[in-house]
Amino acid sequence: MANGESLATGLKCLSCGATYPLDPKLVIGCTACMTEHVQAPLDVTYDYPRRGDDLVPEQPLPGLARYAALLPPLVEEISLGEGGTPLVYAPELARWARVSDELYIKDESRNPTWSHKDRFAYLVIGAALEVRASSVVVSSTGNHGAATAAYAAKAGVPCIVLSPPHCPPAVQSFLLSYGAAVLVVQRRMAWNIIGEGAHRDRWYPASTFTPTPTGPPYGPEGYKTIAYEIWLQLGERVPGAVFVPTGYAELLFGVWKGFRELRDLGLAKSAPVMVACEPAARAPLRQALVDGASTATVAPEPTIAYAIAATVNGYRGVVALDESRGLAIAVTDDEIREAQTRLAHAGVWAEASAATSLAGLRNAMSRGMQADGPVICISTSSGFKDLSLGEAPAPQAEPTMEGVEEALMRNYGIVL
Repeated sequence: MANGESLATGLKCLSCGATYPLDPKLVIGCTACMTEHVQAPLDVTYDYPRRGDDLVPEQPLPGLARYAALLPPLVEEISLGEGGTPLVYAPELARWARVSDELYIKDESRNPTWSHKDRFAYLVIGAALEVRASSVVVSSTGNHGAATAAYAAKAGVPCIVLSPPHCPPAVQSFLLSYGAAVLVVQRRMAWNIIGEGAHRDRWYPASTFTPTPTGPPYGPEGYKTIAYEIWLQLGERVPGAVFVPTGYAELLFGVWKGFRELRDLGLAKSAPVMVACEPAARAPLRQALVDGASTATVAPEPTIAYAIAATVNGYRGVVALDESRGLAIAVTDDEIREAQTRLAHAGVWAEASAATSLAGLRNAMSRGMQADGPVICISTSSGFKDLSLGEAPAPQAEPTMEGVEEALMRNYGIVL
């Protein structure tokens, strides 16, 4: 097996088990069990017995290419250097969150567009190129759109981003900088428009557009590499629990699938408990678990965690939590703000949505949760994308030494 050879064989429905070929690149979910109101996502399958002795080659390739065998076919020419993000040891945060074992922050803000979505976009834009898409379209509050726009720009494919009205102006400028065509459209209407255009072959959808989120099946495969990296960074150890900011649960599922593969391939003896961390103002995955249902819809209440402010959960999240014996935790905006501040004071500037993982960890520990091994919080994106950007200007000081000393003591409690 060549290092760059993919072992992907096809697609399989996560609900009914129906199978499909890897090509054509399906984006609408399972047509076998689809109803007007419920759609199940597809999952990429692999010929695992053909895998070599090691997960990575003896001389590792850069980025995601080192894991090519366990990913859909990569178009390496459009890589922007995604992956390989640091695992930050955080003993001070462990004490604050009441964690007795090691705590690490997987800082995904170190990716090319400063979020985890780059891993997703790399694979989805590659799929769009394989079908010779004339353009790609995405509905996004920011991270997904930025990643899609960047990789589409690298691939030379026009990108259309349908952005909701509450998207921060700074993020809209970020999207436009990659040459994307950005339009402000209400999210639910955006999904309808994306679906209509897809059925007319006007564009290739890089995000979900079905009433219950399915999304392209290739993107979550990129998130598996987060699990592979964590395993390698821990010295081929598996963490006891992984806390994940969760919207439609593509990240949650992808990370879980990566750890599951490590276990099933005999590279690890166990797999971690997965914990979905949602803003309490919405938390549809938690509601689905309470209802014992595959999906739940909640009211669109406001939250500072706008990047994961889902009103309907993705079925992938139900699967990941069921298989990992995990749980979903809802955290308040106040808990998120405090976690965001704590992360920044530990050297990781995260957006509010990214900080839900640390907020969820402290919440879980306060309720008596125990983790059998190191704990990982995934911090998904940089704080510069946050809604609160610029809301807290720095205080002024008189331009003298005495004025600076007085301002430091008054505003920060620092005595020189």
